[in-house]
Amino acid sequence: QVQVVESGGGLVQAGGSLRLSCTVSGLNFGNYAMGWFRQAPGKEREGVSCINWREDTTDYATSVKGRFTISRENAQNTLFLQMNSLKPEDTATYYCAARPWSCSAYHSDYSYWGQGTQVTVSS
Repeated sequence: QVQVVESGGGLVQAGGSLRLSCTVSGLNFGNYAMGWFRQAPGKEREGVSCINWREDTTDYATSVKGRFTISRENAQNTLFLQMNSLKPEDTATYYCAARPWSCSAYHSDYSYWGQGTQVTVSS
């Protein structure tokens, strides 16, 4: 059984930083692309960032480029999202998701999802 568990969310002031983690079990982590998505109340789920299985391709939403950094540690089956210079508009529930091999911008392409971790940025 595949389990995806996010952690690291919280309340932070604008301009601050948070580091999200996502630990995956029950699949061969090294064969999966991993993505971060977010969903704010009343809005659709949107892609934030993705890293492919070989770690040689990373994608970022325009709104977070230059502020967020995605990385993975395959030996620990863990995905990270370093978020710097946070803005109130980054407030959302952040989800980690897995799909085989390569990244996709479409959340429907991802097979496995976590329950999410809340990030709240105060102004």
